[in-house]
Amino acid sequence: MSSEYRTGREGEEFTYRGHTLDELQEMSIDEVAELLPARQRRSIERGLSVEKEKLLEKARDKTEEETANDPIRTHLRDVPVLPEFVGLTFAVYTGQAFERVKVEPEMIGHYLGEFQLTRSSVTHGQAGIGATRSSKFVPLK
Repeated sequence: MSSEYRTGREGEEFTYRGHTLDELQEMSIDEVAELLPARQRRSIERGLSVEKEKLLEKARDKTEEETANDPIRTHLRDVPVLPEFVGLTFAVYTGQAFERVKVEPEMIGHYLGEFQLTRSSVTHGQAGIGATRSSKFVPLK
């Protein structure tokens, strides 16, 4: 599996803190937690909630091919991306809709919600006639 995942350099295998993807996938959650950044490590050490445990079980039961057609839907944006999730597709809720996120090895250690933004950038249009005092005197052509 790891041969299809590459880093930015050509021909180099993906590693996370000195461990290959295969090694990471064989580790227990507690062993992986030791490698994660402090915030993600703390959330795992304090214990995953019931909802997060259910999501983890769904991820373990499904294969890459199954999630490509039918992604795992979730409202949980604060789940750390674990090596078990690599290759799976999640439908993460943005507050309006479920948006697809295909988990790549480089996402390990981040949260699912980081990859689907909940806010869109605002693009204001032009002010209409009469919107400001100066626009009253704009010639109409």
